[in-house]
Amino acid sequence: MKKSNKILAVILVLMMLLIPAGAFAAQEEQTKEVSIIFSHDMHSHMDSEKVVTDGEQSQRGGIGRTSAIVKQIMTEYPDSILVDGGDFAMGTAYQTMFSTEATELRMMGKMGYTAATFGNHEFDYGSKGLADMLNAAVDSGDALPQLLCANLDWETSLAESETPEDTKALKEAFERYGVKDYVMIEKDGVNIALFGIMGVEAASFAPLSGVYFADPVEESKRVVREIRKNEDADVIVCLSHSGTWEDPEESEDQILAKEVPEIDVIVSGHTHTELPDAIVEGDTAIVSCGAYNYKLGHVVLEEQKDGSFKLKDYKLVAADDTVTEDSDIMSELAGFRSRVSEGYFGQFGYSIDQVLATNDIDFTPFEEFGAYKGEDTLGNIIADSYIYAVAQAEGPDSDPVDVAVVPSGVIRGSFFTGDITTADAFNISSLGQGPDGISGYPLVSAYLTGKELKDVAEVDASVSDIMSVARLYMGGLQYDYNMHRMFLNRATDIQLVKADGSTEDLVDDQLYRITADMYSCQMLSIVKDKSFGLLKVEPKDADGNPITDFNEHIVYNDGQELKAWYALASYIDSFEGDKVPEKYAQTEGRKNDVTGWNPAELVKQPNKVGYILMAAVAVLILAVIGIVKLVKHIRRKRRAKK
Repeated sequence: MKKSNKILAVILVLMMLLIPAGAFAAQEEQTKEVSIIFSHDMHSHMDSEKVVTDGEQSQRGGIGRTSAIVKQIMTEYPDSILVDGGDFAMGTAYQTMFSTEATELRMMGKMGYTAATFGNHEFDYGSKGLADMLNAAVDSGDALPQLLCANLDWETSLAESETPEDTKALKEAFERYGVKDYVMIEKDGVNIALFGIMGVEAASFAPLSGVYFADPVEESKRVVREIRKNEDADVIVCLSHSGTWEDPEESEDQILAKEVPEIDVIVSGHTHTELPDAIVEGDTAIVSCGAYNYKLGHVVLEEQKDGSFKLKDYKLVAADDTVTEDSDIMSELAGFRSRVSEGYFGQFGYSIDQVLATNDIDFTPFEEFGAYKGEDTLGNIIADSYIYAVAQAEGPDSDPVDVAVVPSGVIRGSFFTGDITTADAFNISSLGQGPDGISGYPLVSAYLTGKELKDVAEVDASVSDIMSVARLYMGGLQYDYNMHRMFLNRATDIQLVKADGSTEDLVDDQLYRITADMYSCQMLSIVKDKSFGLLKVEPKDADGNPITDFNEHIVYNDGQELKAWYALASYIDSFEGDKVPEKYAQTEGRKNDVTGWNPAELVKQPNKVGYILMAAVAVLILAVIGIVKLVKHIRRKRRAKK
């Protein structure tokens, strides 16, 4: 080869190495991606919390860690959107400023949330409370996430609400805040449509909402049609507070994915589900990261050759001790925390971090509480606190409480070993508010007959297996249960336990004083309907008249509503030596599993259901005897003819 040709060849090679390929051929376009960071069911859990793993305590959760995880993901995916699937409020002391400070929503804005939907717990303070929260958020002037809700039926709500003025105020607050059915977001050339819905079960869990929700599937179809008609959407994401259940045929978000296949991603809140792998229905990915911001979810969609976007990557990122909290977010949160301590706990004579007692007992972790039948020491200490607090509030002339009732469904936390603070006690009984408008359900005083107390025990023995929120823990009552007995007739040997530890049999027509938080006491009234009249529990006043207004039976302490959390806090604060007593280290025989096949045990102490069963068996036996006699009679007649 000539020297000039060699030089030319070297030049060509260098050009190919140094000049981009696009100079010789059309460069393939880079594949587009959509990055979605998500949470749901935060329930005001903005502080980090203790967790015990293999006997070792560590910290997890908290928006300081959540924010740090978001920033870390953003370094790799700077065009990510951050969204929430509802129930961002209600569950810790921060909720006490829900209506006045909108703490949760404002902190989400500071963390850079793009959008969120409502959960049922955002309606815990009714339409008026939620309206106040939205207005407080707007008045703050802070950056806020876009709120989305496509299936709130305003026409029905305004026409049928029992509190039309509150419902009207909520509608006006929605308009002022700018709540929408859906919103369009553009990221790196990709148009993303986001919409939010409330599920059927979730809506039923918001009895104080004052509003009505239309069918989420039908409304999702409507919104998707509008998006397809009016927008150039590449990806459709649904923020659904509906959830996934074990049975796919009953699982609301799986039904939604099948019925509305145009949805690309469903961020599934409400059921607190943690999905390590996405559920894929057709072309729809359903994702969940669990509750309380213990983990954060991350979804990446990748563009396909046909222009659609499919799931490329999905993972859950744990907000554990390996994650350093975002100091800027923690500084912002500190101001809210100080206001909670002074503005809320101060009116009860406490501060948020005040130590009530130390604890050496391993109480049931919240994740496991109520999951199993039987007695539980956490339930015991809460029930005992109600009896103690009522006696303290009413003084020496108080009519003693015979039985305290605590359903697992109203318990939202547990105790760890170490110091127990006021905030810890509040977190356990954090739900609701009373007529005073102050956060926390008050305790209510009522009366039940001995027969009705037996039915209450039966609710726990039978119904709680199919409705875990009805798992009951009681002070002042003990009973046995046999799972081989007839359904709704499993509780036996139900006795009153006196303050001195002695027991006595219940008298069916005698009235006994009970206490429970307001919500739970109201729920006792629906036992009759739920059991088709086979069990009957009707809270009464001291004269035996059915209670029609529970507000008139609230227990007060120095003019204040006796809150359930305060009952627990004051009880723990009263412990001798500032230490939780060892009696709570083990069960006390309040519930006793006597499951067996002993015939005498299977038929003793029948209630209405037992008598119905025995009557049915008796009829069956008589029918068999009758048939046998008839057959013998026919045979005798045939022999006589021969």
